[in-house]
Amino acid sequence: MNPSIIVPAVEVDPAGMSRHVVIIGAGVIGAMSAIHALRDGHRVTILEPETPGGEQASSYGNAGWLSSHSVIPPSQPGVWKKVPGYLLDPLGPLAIRWGYLPQALPWLLRYLAEGATKERVTRTARALRTLLVESPVLHRAVAEQAGVAHLIVHEGVLHVYPSRADFDAEALNWSVRREVGVRWQELSAAELHQREPALDERYTFGVFVAEAGHCRDPGAYVAALVAHACALGATLVQGQATGFRIEAGRLRAVRTAGSEIACEAAVIAAGGRSKALAAAAGDRVALEVERGYHVMIAQPEGAPRTPMMAADCKAVATLTEGGLRLAGQVEIAAFDAAPDWRRADILRDQLLRMFPALPRELAASRVRYWLGRRPSTPDGLPCIGPARACRDIIHAYGHGHVGMVAAARTGRLVGQLLSGRTPEIPLEPFDPRRFG
Repeated sequence: MNPSIIVPAVEVDPAGMSRHVVIIGAGVIGAMSAIHALRDGHRVTILEPETPGGEQASSYGNAGWLSSHSVIPPSQPGVWKKVPGYLLDPLGPLAIRWGYLPQALPWLLRYLAEGATKERVTRTARALRTLLVESPVLHRAVAEQAGVAHLIVHEGVLHVYPSRADFDAEALNWSVRREVGVRWQELSAAELHQREPALDERYTFGVFVAEAGHCRDPGAYVAALVAHACALGATLVQGQATGFRIEAGRLRAVRTAGSEIACEAAVIAAGGRSKALAAAAGDRVALEVERGYHVMIAQPEGAPRTPMMAADCKAVATLTEGGLRLAGQVEIAAFDAAPDWRRADILRDQLLRMFPALPRELAASRVRYWLGRRPSTPDGLPCIGPARACRDIIHAYGHGHVGMVAAARTGRLVGQLLSGRTPEIPLEPFDPRRFG
């Protein structure tokens, strides 16, 4: 598979003639969807209650990885054995707040079932690979058109391990990656530290994935994409969608608090707040919010040359334009539950262990914490496709840990669906109606 990154002149199918499209959400998925809808000649309104690219957005604080090899779903064989630990340890890498357990339980049970066998993991990986492959190239093309090519770097990423045995313990994940076409280079301790002299010596094995890349400032990137969409003709409206007006199976308007926006099509790209909108469009989707944290240290004395995931904490360290960021953690809790900043403290301490040149006592002014909310499905696959009640409404959310990397192709797919063209990859695995 080698989809072109050049967008030619499009002959729009009569079923997808130029329409007024409301994109609900100005995150990275919504921004990419708006750009591709505009390229196809549609009139676009972006509906967003907050500042695009602002700190409230999930896109703002992620690790910035454009990891086209991130095809392994969060749930894997045997993970069910760890659930008691998740409940008992509020500061573990994955924690579930007791008070939220009854609400999250149906999602959690399906999450465990979806990763129960290697066959299921491989099925998910094959689908995700079609969505993620060549993502850094696709992002770079859009970034160049938006005038922010410097924010997209296509120089690979690293996975670092304390030992070869720790890498071997993830043999299932890497064998599945190989099955779906991912290739990598293994690094000895000497090779790893030649590449990464600032990394602590306790890491003695590395894996370099050349096809991947990263974004130097996710928040600024999303803001630039939205600005680019507006320069192309989109209208940015501040507000929050509450539902739809559907008559005789056709969309007539997107409803907001006390008003509505007349339109012929809409895209649900509201991240963690998409579930209620999906229900309004006739689809009951299994969507939960995985809360994640990051810590960022300004002007770091030690930092990675290449973005890297540390196997011992399952978090990603990236040198961004704002400083050294470590992003990770999964916390299942209510959307608006108060942050537990102890989880960010853990990430800060991990950074200090990874890069010994960082001072043990950091001035508070140099350290920033952040909490975000990943919209996640139990099977690790996003929802992309038309709604059950009205094909004028397109689902585009639920990307979980791969929102940034998957956005480039998701936006293309949304544009193709809006214009009545055949999607460039099969969408059956991402059908929002799969949840019943």
